[in-house]
Formats: sequence, structure tokens, C-alpha cells
Amino acid sequence: MMRNTTGHIFTLTTFGESHGAAIGGVVDGMPSGIDIDLAFIQSELDRRRPGQSRLTTSRNESDQVELLSGVFEGKSTGCPIGFIVRNADHHSSDYDNLRDLFRPSHADYTYYKKYGIRDHRGGGRSSARETISRVVGGALAKLALRSLWGIEIKAYTSQVGNICVDKSYKDLDLSKTESNAVRCPDDSVAKQMEDLIMEVKKDGDTIGGVITCVITGCPAGVGEPAFDKLHAALGASMLSINAVKGFEYGCGFAGVTQRGSEQNDLFVNADGNIRTASNRSGGIQGGISNGEDIYFRVAFKPVATLLQPQPTVDVHGNATVVNPKGRHDPCVLPRAVPVVEAMAAITLLDYCLIS
Repeated sequence: MMRNTTGHIFTLTTFGESHGAAIGGVVDGMPSGIDIDLAFIQSELDRRRPGQSRLTTSRNESDQVELLSGVFEGKSTGCPIGFIVRNADHHSSDYDNLRDLFRPSHADYTYYKKYGIRDHRGGGRSSARETISRVVGGALAKLALRSLWGIEIKAYTSQVGNICVDKSYKDLDLSKTESNAVRCPDDSVAKQMEDLIMEVKKDGDTIGGVITCVITGCPAGVGEPAFDKLHAALGASMLSINAVKGFEYGCGFAGVTQRGSEQNDLFVNADGNIRTASNRSGGIQGGISNGEDIYFRVAFKPVATLLQPQPTVDVHGNATVVNPKGRHDPCVLPRAVPVVEAMAAITLLDYCLIS
């Protein structure tokens, strides 16, 4: 069997495959009385959908969401919210040559060993198309977080290959993230990133990178001190996204070169409010939010499907060559930005409701 639900109080259960009839899900635990902005939910899907620029796969899906339940007169009722997004532009025949082959660094082999069967069409359930449901669930979570606590979540592409944004998020205008196809708020760096992605695409290759996410407005006291630490939950959510290979919050790995005297965030009294003078902790201490901005970075590997031949084996162990066809992203970063935001929102709303 396969587990397809995330969350404790606010939960998302998803279903569907890349080349099936539809992708969908059920959100349970949505607070009642929240204004449900369908245009906003659709705009979040539009940020994730394929075919939106020359940097992404040319698969042409409108990804129109249909809410089936849990909303009355524009507000959440507290009942489960069911939704579907129908697939339309799937070219299953592009995958016929992959029926008996294991693609390098894909889930083909592990799925086959675990379940004894696999959907070779676009990866089936392991396809990143499954993240449609996460974006819908995340959009609903964003609406609740904004309405109940004033919490905002913004992510952006901060690195593609070896091209990095060398500024802190505080020194960037994050409102410019949507101003370019790569979703980087630094225009000059974004142009370099786009050029690299197009160079890689021309070679039939792929490239990875990093997405930075910032959560503002989260009150102190969200999270648990032991097994359900807030940063552990965020890390688990990020690592559940296709192609994610790493997660760090606050100073992360860079902080190991410092001494404690350099790393500690000192407390100050700011007009009667206790806060920290710096935020190397990334807004979380002891597994619990401290009221400062929560920020973290998520590393994505290069997309595993290359449009060039690679050696592999078939289901019988015979050596062969895989030469994929179809339409694929040369870099997942631009379309993964809203997915990172969505998983952050789903996790944070769940933990706010627990707290």
C-alpha cells in the first residue's frame, strides 16, 4: 500500500497519475469561515503549470481547478474540500519505449521492487505532476494563514547551477520574483540563470539549483520541542517534493565554521517586545518558532530525464540504452517555487492549529 496523506489536523490527501484522467485531492481540517479566493488558487496553479515559458516543458495543460465540496457562498464550511484538475495534453505514446526499462536516477526501479508494477507513462504517481494537488492544498492553507495570523510565505530561485544570488532575502525586493521566467528577484542574476538553463536545454541536458523560502508574520510558540520540531516538519515536507536533495534553515551548514559567540542570536527588548538582535537561527529555536522570520533553503537535483541516450538495464537485467522522448523541464526550479511555498503553508497551518 501507499500513504498519500500529509498533516495532523490540517491534512491533504492526494490522488492521480501524470497520464491518468485527473490529479486531485481532499483537504480536511480547513478552518471554517475563510474567504475562498478561487482566482488566487488558480493563479498559484498557473505559476506551477507546464508550458508557461521557454524554460519549461512544452506540455500544454491549463490546469483548471474544480472545487467539489467544502465551500459555500465563497467561504470554507469546515467540511472536507475536494478538488480535481483534469489532465488533457498527455502523450502516453512518448513513453512506449520505456515500458521495460529503468531510467537512471528515476523511481522506476524502486517502485517496481516495492509494488511489483509501475506506470511507465511519465512516471505515474512519481511524476512531479502530483504536486498540482500540493499547490491547491497550499493555496487554501495560505488563505487561512493570511486570514487568521497575517502570515505570508514567499519563495524564489536563489541558485541555478553555479550562478547564485549573493544577497540576503532582506536586501531583495521579493515582489519582483514573478517578473521573470526563472523566478529570481535579482534581474541581472535571473538573466544569467535563464541563459544557463537554455544552454543546458540545447544540449539535451538538465541542471539543478536552490530555492530560498521566507515566512513572515509567524508568531512565537509554533512547533514542538521533541519529535515534532517545526524545522523537522518543514524539512520533511520539502524533502517530499520531487527532485529535492537537501534542506537547511537559518545559517544552515555555513554556520558550522563559526564559534558559538559568533552564532548566538542575542535577545533584546524592542519597545517592550522580546526579540533577537540577529536571526541566524532562522526563526526557530528548540523546534519552536520565536517570532522572527523563518527562512530556509531547498536544494533540487538536475531533472533525471535527459534528452540524450544513457546506458541502463531492463526489467530482466539485460544491458540496454534508454533514449527518452517526450517533453521535459531542463530545470525544475522555476516551476518548483510555488510548490515549496505550498508545502511550507500546509505544514505551517497544520502546526499553527496544533499549537
